Amino acid sequence: MHRFLRTIGFSMYQKKHKIEDLMRDLTEEASSERIRKIQLDDETNLCEIRAEMAPGMGVAIYGEMDEIGQVTPEYYVPYVISYEPSSNADCSIQRHTEKETYAGLLDEYKVGISLIYYLENAMEYRERKMAKESTEVESVNLTGLSVKGKILLPIKKTAKQKAMAKVASKERNNLLEAAKNGNEEAMETLTIEDIDLYSQVSRRVLKEDIYSIIDSCFMPCGIECDQYSIIGDILQLEVLKNRVTGEEVYKMRVECNDIIFQVAINKQDLIGEPMVGRRFKGQIWMIGTAKFKS
Repeated sequence: MHRFLRTIGFSMYQKKHKIEDLMRDLTEEASSERIRKIQLDDETNLCEIRAEMAPGMGVAIYGEMDEIGQVTPEYYVPYVISYEPSSNADCSIQRHTEKETYAGLLDEYKVGISLIYYLENAMEYRERKMAKESTEVESVNLTGLSVKGKILLPIKKTAKQKAMAKVASKERNNLLEAAKNGNEEAMETLTIEDIDLYSQVSRRVLKEDIYSIIDSCFMPCGIECDQYSIIGDILQLEVLKNRVTGEEVYKMRVECNDIIFQVAINKQDLIGEPMVGRRFKGQIWMIGTAKFKS
């Protein structure tokens, strides 16, 4: 099974035959308006069926349509759509080796790394490519799917401290951009800042809790390149209900390292009570909807 299927409210579906039955049922109940089809060659086609479990949340089922119009499910991907742009950094898209799926790579200075995500609207990208339309990415709406997380209390800050933190973050982003363009002075400044930061943390961690020192973090986690460990502030909270299982899913608008994106997690997989102002800590699988230039 897909590890993040439980995120959208299918925690009870553990066995392969049960998931196959579910995908078959969802495929059969899908109306023709929810089926997108592209012809890859004379004999091969690819179909996408969007089975929505709640507004903006569901399962994308992929397969091939036969001569009588029936779709045989081959693989599926859970999704939660974000309607808010998270980044407008330079983005490149590449196909995965095994399936007709794609990954996007964002040169995002705010997180200090190249941010890789699973492309949620791969069919649109494929259609544009086949029609020889523009595939240049204007912005990306990001969503993190999680299967395990916890709620942390916020760090108390004054208005002055918050303003200073924003200024410092902006200056660091400018330095990172300059360093990427080969500015040696910027590289040296960043190195000195990292050494100072390490020294400060080493002193404070002896007397303070680590989560009172680290305000937010965004770092790669595990072997797969589109999974991250994050700590971010909850800005908005919404509860979605899976129409098939009745399970509730938290959809949180989170700010992490100056990037705002959505995080979805099954209610039973979250430790603590989420509230606006508190922090979310967990591992996420990052998916994204690319907005293409017309």
